[in-house]
Amino acid sequence: MAAPRAQAYPRPDFERTALRWESLNGPWDFLFDDDDAGLAERWQLKGLPNQVVVTGSGSSKASHGTESMGITQKIAAGTQDLTEDTLASHSCVTNSKRLIQVPFVFQTRASGINERGNHEVLWYERFIEDPRTAEQKDRGDQTLLRFGAVDYEAKIWLGGQYVGEHRGGHVPFEINISDCLDALDTLDSAASRARRLTIRVFDSSYDLTQPRGKQYWGPKPESIFYTPSGGIWQSVWLETVPSARIADSSFGTILRSDDIETGDLHAQIAVLGRRVGHKCSVELEASFAGVLVTKSAKKDLTYENDYVHLDINLRLSQQQQSGLPDSLTQTTPLDNVRCWRNGLAMWSPEHPLLYDLTLRLFDSSGKLVDEVKTSTGMRSLNWTKGDGALYLNEQPLFQALVLDQGYWPDTFMTAPSPESLKTDIELCKKMGFNGCRKHQKVEDPIFLYWADRLGYLVWGEMGNAYQFSQEYTERFNQEWIEAVKRDINHPSIITWTPVNESWAYTSLKDNVEQRNHIRALYYMTKTLDPTRPINDNCGWEHVSTDLTTFHDYSDAPELQATCSTLEGILGSKAGRPMFVAPLPGLDPGAKHRPGAVIMNTEFGGVNIALAVRDSVDEWGYTTASDPQDLLLRIERLMKAIVQGGHCSGFVYTQLTDVEQETNGLYSFDRKEKLSAEKVKAVVDETLKIFYDSRAGK
Repeated sequence: MAAPRAQAYPRPDFERTALRWESLNGPWDFLFDDDDAGLAERWQLKGLPNQVVVTGSGSSKASHGTESMGITQKIAAGTQDLTEDTLASHSCVTNSKRLIQVPFVFQTRASGINERGNHEVLWYERFIEDPRTAEQKDRGDQTLLRFGAVDYEAKIWLGGQYVGEHRGGHVPFEINISDCLDALDTLDSAASRARRLTIRVFDSSYDLTQPRGKQYWGPKPESIFYTPSGGIWQSVWLETVPSARIADSSFGTILRSDDIETGDLHAQIAVLGRRVGHKCSVELEASFAGVLVTKSAKKDLTYENDYVHLDINLRLSQQQQSGLPDSLTQTTPLDNVRCWRNGLAMWSPEHPLLYDLTLRLFDSSGKLVDEVKTSTGMRSLNWTKGDGALYLNEQPLFQALVLDQGYWPDTFMTAPSPESLKTDIELCKKMGFNGCRKHQKVEDPIFLYWADRLGYLVWGEMGNAYQFSQEYTERFNQEWIEAVKRDINHPSIITWTPVNESWAYTSLKDNVEQRNHIRALYYMTKTLDPTRPINDNCGWEHVSTDLTTFHDYSDAPELQATCSTLEGILGSKAGRPMFVAPLPGLDPGAKHRPGAVIMNTEFGGVNIALAVRDSVDEWGYTTASDPQDLLLRIERLMKAIVQGGHCSGFVYTQLTDVEQETNGLYSFDRKEKLSAEKVKAVVDETLKIFYDSRAGK
């Protein structure tokens, strides 16, 4: 079973010095509303009933089942026999109120419910109290109700009063409930200040325009798709904050840390809750390994803008360098050009050097009203040199990545504990990989907190949908922007991948509207963040991209033939062109840019033939006879990619088994399926081939 999650603050990457918060993880009342009767019966006002009889006919959704089966066949490309539609009917059922352990979804064992049927409407309820003291109320402090992620649409009431809602299953949101708490206190003078918090979640089992990633639209996982996760799946908490406060990246604070030439950190620090016309100022301080590096002068916000721009230089003077602890300078010598540049500490997988930052907000009298601790890593990325390599800190980088789905046996998309997120990074690095493509999921922020500190490259990606429409584009645009903003300040994030394998874009061959939306995603992302490359449509059918990425699950001989020539790499993959062709008079198409970075971003997927299988559905793209054979196949596949001299990275499928997809390097419960030490030796040999080939360039 999963460990309790109540004690770890969910956002250690952006933490107030005077942190005042209360976890709402743990037991909540929970009820399936399969007839969608709750709103009509006003459960938000009355409280959840002890039980409800489902009187409707249910919904087998035969037409949707047929459509989804067709899409499954297109996407899975015959990886296994597809089962018949198993969408459940809910007629003549009584649903009872019971306890659920938040933040685990009802489909998991850790939730205490472990129900795998299709349930689209979910209700949560518990009581909370205002965490503010009388003194905090008097000075205007605010109470925020914060959610890490709720899949998919959430509406929230407090004491029967509507306080807010959010759409988007992978991204955070917060609601200021201060006014509602104050109003309820005014109406109710009872000694008890416990208020009923009610949440209604709608997560469609059938709507293929809803971004869902690897979550299957039926209750039974199959092929490359997994058991769905409906409802609250990341932490929920209350936090008391000043009325005027430093905003996090979701609300406009951006730390641009790629200028290693000058050593300047270019910061935009945003402020929330400033009263119109009231003056306030911001200060930024940086330290490294306990040594104060610099502190900016206070800068006033202008009347019209609720943010300031501050540039501070992070180079350490000789005197500051002399004050660094021996434990640091012994592992990252000051004359090591891969760690230091003219007194600037640089971030890399081998040396993840981070600066500690303190952001301060002062009122018009100079009084400190808010202070936040965060960090940054100075590192540059260049994907435009034209020699096929991505450069990190002006050095060519081979990205030896794994595909990481971020699922666990008892908890699915939710990590069993915060430590589990750190463990997955350590397991990956133990095998010699330097990062991951986090696949079809916006991972818990704690994962990126550890990726920054452990030196782990991460490709940011979001769960795609499977059907294109105007509603889909609106949904995806909103959630993708929120995902990019949430993670933009992490040095570990080095690539953005909005779309995978044309999922939802099934007519790129001749559909200009679908092409234009992928272009829009590219330019929208580039506007938000010009410092990272964008992989527009990972795998094939590129429309507007910085990287040429392809997917190929062939065995080593075929993969070696493909990767030995540029023509082979740019040839069709899975029956689709690598770049969309021009449509005369309608669309210019796209093509590979000479010298662009080329990566095989999915390959491998090899499982091991077992004498006794837990399930007949277990599969891999290809099958090894035993661990020794698996290791040999991995070696041949990796070297096949790099020996051709065209690829500067790869993404091996995959880190762990997930349910029926048993092609991981580790089992679903994170046990080695083959020697990590031997895998690392293979990865190290592969990297040596790449770097040796570039030694003379």
